[in-house]
Amino acid sequence: MKLRRGVLRAALLLVLLPLLTPAGAVEPISLGLAIAGAAASALTGFISYPRLYCYFRECCLHRHDQRAAAALQGNLDKKLFGQHLVSKVVVKAVRGFLNNTNAKKPLALSLHGWTGTGKNFVSKIVAESIYKRGLQSKYVHQFVATLHFPHAHSISLYKDQLQSWIRGNVSICPRSIFIFDEMDKMHAGLIDSIKPFLDYYELLDGVSYRQAIFIFLSNAGAEKITEVALDFWRNGRTREDIQLTDIQNALSVSVFNNKNSGFWHSTLIDRNLIDYFIPFLPLEYKHVKMCVRVEIESRGYTVDEDIVSRIADEMTYFPREERIYSDKGCKTVDAKLDYYYD
Repeated sequence: MKLRRGVLRAALLLVLLPLLTPAGAVEPISLGLAIAGAAASALTGFISYPRLYCYFRECCLHRHDQRAAAALQGNLDKKLFGQHLVSKVVVKAVRGFLNNTNAKKPLALSLHGWTGTGKNFVSKIVAESIYKRGLQSKYVHQFVATLHFPHAHSISLYKDQLQSWIRGNVSICPRSIFIFDEMDKMHAGLIDSIKPFLDYYELLDGVSYRQAIFIFLSNAGAEKITEVALDFWRNGRTREDIQLTDIQNALSVSVFNNKNSGFWHSTLIDRNLIDYFIPFLPLEYKHVKMCVRVEIESRGYTVDEDIVSRIADEMTYFPREERIYSDKGCKTVDAKLDYYYD
């Protein structure tokens, strides 16, 4: 028991020293090797320094392979509604990428659909499946077009800044995650500046980008997605009958030719550097009710079906004749609940 406590103290000291000593006073890696070696000699296999260190301090590549894939699958199953294609494709793509020890390029996912259908929510879940802190992780980087790239006359500057930011962060952590929101509002041509990082290069200036993940979010293509969904509905087929092959090609062409999209005539599409164009189907009345129930439970209240129905009924639906799909998805559910719960 005394020996075990001594090993724990040594390992704990190893973790805390970088926090307690002035910068540059202790070189943690060499010190760690010495202490870890002594601990291993005292009690082989009892403790692993990297695992303990990463318990206290966030590390790059924090979750790996099956653990990340399982977390992703579980969260999508519990929290995402009406998006069978999204759940299937995202889990398959991320799991395969994380398990591939010799990826030829970074993973690039482009998420498309109306507001409130779950694009931001899914990107958040992907980040959380790999890093515990999710969007707050220092290895996850989020860009919003209207916030970070607002001025058309500054595109050249933005391109340089974007390249430097990606290069610097991937140099620090190969498994960096980059999320680009509002791609439909990004200035055309800007996103092409990251083309080299998404291409099939082993190294660029000594840096490999093959373990990085790029996620693009856009409303562009939503009309095409709705068109396909309506065709299935009008022909008496369920939304679950829709397959990725029914939408993906038409979606990529629609986005490529959309002059109001950041992907307009983009080399990322022209060179097939986007691995998956993932359609988020418009949400139906029943899906809105699912969102309301989950939000009520998350606030610690017992689900009241009367309130669930009232909130769902307050939403507006389209097309005007059929009134099938919520025009805001689940986006305003949280705000509407504030009216019923103080």
